[in-house]
Amino acid sequence: MKTFVVGISGVTNGGKTTLAKNLQKHLPNCSIVSQDDFFKPESEIEIDANGFLQYDVLEALNMEKMMSTISCWMESQGQSLASTDSGSAEEIPILIVEGFLLFNYNTRVYEPPDTPGYFDGHVWPMYLKHRREMAKITWEIVYLDGTKSEEDLFKEVYEDLIQELAKQKGLHVTT
Repeated sequence: MKTFVVGISGVTNGGKTTLAKNLQKHLPNCSIVSQDDFFKPESEIEIDANGFLQYDVLEALNMEKMMSTISCWMESQGQSLASTDSGSAEEIPILIVEGFLLFNYNTRVYEPPDTPGYFDGHVWPMYLKHRREMAKITWEIVYLDGTKSEEDLFKEVYEDLIQELAKQKGLHVTT
């Protein structure tokens, strides 16, 4: 049975979880794995020269556990749907994986506010470092404009997903 995995990545507090949850409400048979659920305990997070906990690095995450969770989802979906393969796009299980470092500009104000200098001194430089690494990946990655409204971003991603699901089933969809 086919499964469809969507990755949503971007800067910390950039709206990834909000977009994933909104898509889940509108897409049938959709699950979410959030990278934020796989942070190591604070006692295992390094502190930089400025005294900031280094959460925006891969070493702060238990990626093996996250990958295991994704693999378990894929195995369970394949087994549970093996006998119901009737070919409808709605039946394709969808997994949205969202997180800040999935593929290795938008400053936001968040509550509670960060320690002064944290975003500019740590979050943004780490995001740029990982984005440069992403540029080497050959997967199809669609970059979203973080200055657009939440509604416009949802509509853009939702329409792209519907088109891609239709392609997976060999259908032609016009929106």
